[in-house]
This record gives sequence, structure tokens and C-alpha cells, in this order.
Amino acid sequence: MKNTAKISAIAITLNEAHNIEAYIDSLWFADEIIIVDSYSTDETVSLAEKHEKVTVYQRKFDNFSAQKNFAISKAKNDWVTFFDLDEEVTPKLADEIVELAKNPKAIAYYVKRDFYFMGKRIKYSGLQNDYIVRFFNKNHCQYNANLVHETLETDGKTENLKNSLPHHTYKSFDDYTAKMHKYSALQAKMLYKKGKKPTYYHFLFRPYYRFWNQFIFRLGILDGKEGFILAYVSAFSVFKRYINLWLLYRKIA
Repeated sequence: MKNTAKISAIAITLNEAHNIEAYIDSLWFADEIIIVDSYSTDETVSLAEKHEKVTVYQRKFDNFSAQKNFAISKAKNDWVTFFDLDEEVTPKLADEIVELAKNPKAIAYYVKRDFYFMGKRIKYSGLQNDYIVRFFNKNHCQYNANLVHETLETDGKTENLKNSLPHHTYKSFDDYTAKMHKYSALQAKMLYKKGKKPTYYHFLFRPYYRFWNQFIFRLGILDGKEGFILAYVSAFSVFKRYINLWLLYRKIA
């Protein structure tokens, strides 16, 4: 029988003291855990360092792709898991990864995420088919250069895991809007680097389209008031993205 491949578990953190220990406990199957922290001001680092398998690196945050690729570079093992701290690594999912590590038949594995917003499972709103790579061979995968909404690029066969991944991404409205503002600023920087300039079309039509596309065509209406809130904030984040882009051009005018 083939030996089980050793696994490095990786995460990037910023002020995750409320999540860090549960996250570490859920990765019982990992041979090492790498935390790349963006200089948290809470107890994230001290709590993580109490665990024998954990190694913490602190690095100034520039963008998500660079931060995650740096974390991958610190992994000692070829096989890597990369879960966010608001994702719940269930026992069934952990067991499936352990079993796959005995004889991997692909270089990367996608997992379906179940989206939770303010405690409610969101079944529509365009989030019902959210698949993301969470177990992969680092020699064949790297995050692209996107500052936000980065994706892991793979150069070989991929498969889907059978078990899903609960994603408790936003526990409050304020938490959700704060992340949307951060993402909007990063997306504006990406557009600015490409030389994209905002017009009335971007300020008026794009947010309008985002709302109705998510709420009606992607069936957010079936998620009730939470679906409406998600569509509204998503539309506003599009508007904020182009405001931020406009401000970037104002700074150099």
C-alpha cells in the first residue's frame, strides 16, 4: 500500500483570534500548519504559536495572490490545503482528504462551498455553484496575479471532492460591507493598472445590472431578505469600485 502523502495546511490571517484555534483543531490531519499573518493587532499570532505543528510568518499585506503564493513557498510538503478561517473543515471533508492523500489521481481538488450569510444558508443568489480548489499539489499550482478574487491556476488534471465546505463568510452586515469596501478598493487598483477609466456607464448601469442580475436572474429573491441584502450590497460594491477608480485618477490629475 502506498504511504499517505504528507500535507501542509496553509492560511493567511488578520485579526482572527476568534477563529484561529478552531481552525487549527480542524486540521488534525496536517503534518504542518503554516500561518502567514498580516500583523494582527489581536491575539491571533500568540494563540497560533501555542500549537506545536504551527509556524507563523508575518508579512505586510500587499494583495491576496502575493500573500497566498508566499504561504505556499513556505510549505515543506508537496500536497497543500488552503482553507480560509471562515470555512468549516468538517470531519467528513478531512477524512476524504486523508483518503485521497494515499493515492492522488489529480493535481488539484475542488470543493463545493455552502455559503452562509448572517447564520442563514444561501441556496441561490448565484452562489449555489461555488467550487474552489482547496487541496492541491504545489508543484503544479499557483495563484494568479489578481489583487482580489484570486484564483489558483492549475496545469494538470483536477477533480471534485464529494463533501462540501460550509463557508460562514459574513456573520454580520457590518462585517460584510467592510469586506466589500476592501475588495472594491483592490479591484479599482487592478482596473487602474489596466488603464481602465470610469464613465457614466460604470456608475449608472453596472450597479443596476449587478443588482437585478443577482436578485432576479440568479434567483436571489428565493433567499428572502438575505438575498435582497446580498444583491444590494453587491451592487453598491460595484458602484464603490468605480468611485475608487475615479479617485485614483483624481490623485494624479
